[in-house]
Amino acid sequence: MIALSLEHRVRHPKKPTKQPPLILLLHGYGSNEDDLFSFADSLPEKALVVSIRAPYSIQPTRFAWYSIYFDEVRGKWSDDHQAIEARDRIASLIDEIVEKYQTNANNVTLMGFSQGAILSYGIALTYPEKVKNVIAMSGYVNENIIEEKKSEYEHLDFYCSHGTMDQVVLFEWAKQTPEYLKSKGVKHVFETFPIGHGVSPKNFYSLSDWLSKRL
Repeated sequence: MIALSLEHRVRHPKKPTKQPPLILLLHGYGSNEDDLFSFADSLPEKALVVSIRAPYSIQPTRFAWYSIYFDEVRGKWSDDHQAIEARDRIASLIDEIVEKYQTNANNVTLMGFSQGAILSYGIALTYPEKVKNVIAMSGYVNENIIEEKKSEYEHLDFYCSHGTMDQVVLFEWAKQTPEYLKSKGVKHVFETFPIGHGVSPKNFYSLSDWLSKRL
């Protein structure tokens, strides 16, 4: 059996089915594949859940999809070149997972938090043929890492959420998301919660309910 090109954890479907839907978990900056995998047992039983580790090591157990820098001139800024490389690498990984685990290539959900959410937008809007649903938590749309394919967005469906008190990925950045998705004709839900940079129980219940109706 082929090996995947990135480290990962897997939760197999609790209800075995032929070509199960795939839920791909993308963690945030400075985290690892164990983070979002804590949600795995609460996700739909018929899905294959794969949580992958970002390629750049910050510390022994902390990883990033791309670098984030801080300086006096530009303030906080991201390495968009690395982000595009990560976008393309994850898009290829979807094909690897479909082949290795025989999942349904037409029923792929990206579930990303923070940096993983930013990449989820980039992947889905650049490779819409590879994605059906997106759950983007505490992220925003970075247009610099998107190659638009407007005619291929009709099937996409997004659940977006953000904390109104988020001081890591500012709510001011995220609240532009609904208008952007609307302008591209993308189906979406945008929900806010009175929290900081995280996922509250109400947030998780809401996204779980949304997802269960779409798999």
